[in-house]
Formats: sequence, structure tokens, C-alpha cells
Amino acid sequence: SELETSGFIHRTIPFGRTTRDSLYRLVDELTLFHLRWLEKSRDRSDGDGQSTRIRSTPAWHAWSGYAFENVCSRHVPQIKKALGIAGVRTETSSWRYQSTKAKESGAQIDLVIDRRDGVINLCEMKFLDNELIIDKKYAAELHNKLEVFRRITATRKALFLTLVTMNGVKNSERKAALVQNEVTAGAFFES
Repeated sequence: SELETSGFIHRTIPFGRTTRDSLYRLVDELTLFHLRWLEKSRDRSDGDGQSTRIRSTPAWHAWSGYAFENVCSRHVPQIKKALGIAGVRTETSSWRYQSTKAKESGAQIDLVIDRRDGVINLCEMKFLDNELIIDKKYAAELHNKLEVFRRITATRKALFLTLVTMNGVKNSERKAALVQNEVTAGAFFES
């Protein structure tokens, strides 16, 4: 409880579960950075251009995405404000379904905002240096997330796909067909 109070870890209750099923996530940015990038490179002293090489690796992109999700989880009130639902009573959680059947796909939702007004915002968080482009493959992945969530939770509420990004989402037919809401990180710091 002290780690949670001090902001080192964050507890979430998965959608449709109880507090017994709580998940804990390390969210302290300095600790995450130290454990991932400094602790592993203590013995290395080359340093010349290493940070540039690291930024182009899949590990860096994965870590950046995780760190961005943590920043987003600390700014849920600002996300709700940007969505125009700051005054609506909500419950927030994450959600994950892992299929045991070979031909059935699973899905993960980074942030679920279950609203009292009959809507659930399913928030997908993406960290990119540029605008997010929804290509055919990513559109299919997003569509799958919506379908799996609806089927497994059996919710009757309207599902609004919400993309939370650093630099926005490029306008396209796929975006218009799938995405109801978009929030950029700039909203985290607006008053």
C-alpha cells in the first residue's frame, strides 16, 4: 500500500472483475528507465552513439509504448475531460482476454472507461514520433478488439473506440469507420 500511495505502482481492477483480481503495474518512470536501460548496461562503457542505436531497436519502441501507457494512466481525468465526459460517472479498468482455443484470437484493451450513460470507451494507446496511420492490418486488429470485447463481456452498451496518441491520427476512411474519439497527449497538460 505504501508503494501505491507513493506512486511507484498502480493497481487496476480488470473490467468485470473484483478487487481480488487486482493487477499491479510498476509506473515510476525513473525506476522503469533504470531497470530497463541502466541496470543492464552497467558494465558497458562504450557510450559513443549508444543512445542513438538504442532508439532504433524494437526494445526501445516496446519500452516507449509501455511508458506512454503509464503516462496515460496517470492522466485519466484529463482524457475524460478531452472526451467531454468529465462530469459523467465512470469506472476505469483494463481488459484482457486470452483464448485457449487455437482458432480464436484474444485481445487486450489498454484502458476501459465504463460510463453510466450507456457507453464504454475502449482506449488504445499508441506512442509514435509521427501521426498514427491506420493501415489495413491495424484496422483489422482494432476491429478484432471491439468484436472480442463485445462477445466475451456480452455488454449491451455502445462501444466507442478511442485512440490516445502523441501526435494524433491521420485522417482516412479506416479512421472514420472505426474511431469515435481521439485524444492527443497535449490534452494532459491543458488547464
